[in-house]
Amino acid sequence: MVDPLPTADQEPVLLIDGVCNLCNRSVQFVLKRERRAVLRFASLQSDAARSLLADHAIDVPHLSSIVLIQDGKAYVRSSAVLHAARHLRAPWRWLWVLRIVPRPIRDWVYARIAKLRYRVFGKSEACPIPNPSQQARFLDIEERKLGLG
Repeated sequence: MVDPLPTADQEPVLLIDGVCNLCNRSVQFVLKRERRAVLRFASLQSDAARSLLADHAIDVPHLSSIVLIQDGKAYVRSSAVLHAARHLRAPWRWLWVLRIVPRPIRDWVYARIAKLRYRVFGKSEACPIPNPSQQARFLDIEERKLGLG
């Protein structure tokens, strides 16, 4: 059984495009390099993500971005990536220094990568199922098992 959705005082949640191979590889990258296993994950296509996004007034149909929900705030695009990097071990957490780059410039670079992600990295038909030791960290694990997420 999956835990209830996190609240603002619980672990941060990283929402990704569940069918994007780049996004799923990024989750695996994060899982291997976290300082402490605190991040939780869900695909943007899942009911869990839709509920969290609605709580933060983020319009789901027009969203094709990574989202980090942490401390009651939602970060999108490059800001989500940089905030998520703070949870990683060195040297990866040092990416946080890139916050000095103005957000419009960071988001422009993010948008260029996002636009090419399916062409370069491909797309899956369904969200991959994490290994058993990681499943508790995925809010949408039941949907993934049923091929819905």
